[in-house]
Amino acid sequence: MGKTMAEKIISEAFGQNVTKGEIVVVDVDLAFVNDASGPLAVEKMKAAGNGQLKVFDKEKVVVFIDHAAPSCHRELSNTHKVLRNMANATGAKMHDIDQGVCHQVAIEKYTKPGDIVAGADSHTCTGGALGAFSTGMGATDVGIAIMLGQTWLRVPDSIKVNVTGQLQKGVYAKDLILHIIGIIGADGANYKAIEFVGETIDSLDMDSRFTLSNMVVEAGAKVGLVPSDKITKDYLKKQGREFDWKEVKPDPEADYETVINVDASLIEPTISMPHTVDNVKPLKDCNGVKVNQVFVGSCTNGRLSDLKIVSSILKGKQINKSIRLIVSPASKEVMEEAINQGYITEIIKSGGTIFSPSCGPCFGAHGGILGDEEVCLSTQNRNFKGRMGNPEAFIYLGSPATAAATALAGEITDPREVL
Repeated sequence: MGKTMAEKIISEAFGQNVTKGEIVVVDVDLAFVNDASGPLAVEKMKAAGNGQLKVFDKEKVVVFIDHAAPSCHRELSNTHKVLRNMANATGAKMHDIDQGVCHQVAIEKYTKPGDIVAGADSHTCTGGALGAFSTGMGATDVGIAIMLGQTWLRVPDSIKVNVTGQLQKGVYAKDLILHIIGIIGADGANYKAIEFVGETIDSLDMDSRFTLSNMVVEAGAKVGLVPSDKITKDYLKKQGREFDWKEVKPDPEADYETVINVDASLIEPTISMPHTVDNVKPLKDCNGVKVNQVFVGSCTNGRLSDLKIVSSILKGKQINKSIRLIVSPASKEVMEEAINQGYITEIIKSGGTIFSPSCGPCFGAHGGILGDEEVCLSTQNRNFKGRMGNPEAFIYLGSPATAAATALAGEITDPREVL
């Protein structure tokens, strides 16, 4: 019987064939923490090491300060000190407040097809778009992975999502993944791998694939995998990492728990409504909802192509006077290129505010905090109560194109009206 991508990657890491349901201990290729999870991981590492900090390989352990970057109060500043001290003491790689969101920087610089990646953040699954078993874990598990270079995994069942047909104008990968989450439900893929295949997936650029993989955890999935192909190789070459590429794909006769077939040509602009990600509706069902703030960014949709879409829609126009538009590039690399391409200039001219490359408003602890009963249309990945810092606010999720159209109109608007 053939193997799924998850079974193939874990089998190679374990050194012998494994199948779904088996529990194995494997070497990790990359382990990382950030300022939300890192301080607890450091605490657990000290407890396990009798007060001493060590890393298994300083080239494969990375520390990020991205969730509150730069710090906005003293308590956060002190947690940042913990991480800087840890990196200095162990020689682990350090990405400080100017570098961007851990998941974006990881795919730019570190994650490779076939890797086992353990990150102390749920959206570590973003790396699955590169064909890596990249998954979020608790701070204690990642702390142990950082010290020993190993982690335990249960080989997951896999759900095959086969996507065919061409996305309509004004419909993007964000609309597609929201549609899929609506089908699966918030817990329909608990501790399972989702594998994206089909002619539509084959044609998507890497930024779109990253958006798909990033959000699988909102259906409970352990990882979201995309076969590693020429598009993957071209992306790694652009990043100066061409030799990190290898082919990773499922066997044709792989055994899946479920197969979901999606016709992309039938998908319309889609919205996730408060207060759960799987509360998915066609945009037309909430067209005209008044909005106070629009946020473009996060590890879901803060990449260069996202900023290009927003810039192209806003160019030569002014955002609605009732709207606050906040845009946060996902990394320093993205911000630099967006400046070079003129995207940032157009966004600023339209009335938008540029936030530092970080998690920013998405995390709800630093910048862009919503007022009571305010409404935000965001390109991020979660809309739970309090996610943007206020449980009395309302968060709708949509694509960057929907965000830009909404910023112009002051209410949730179909991007096809302005494209």
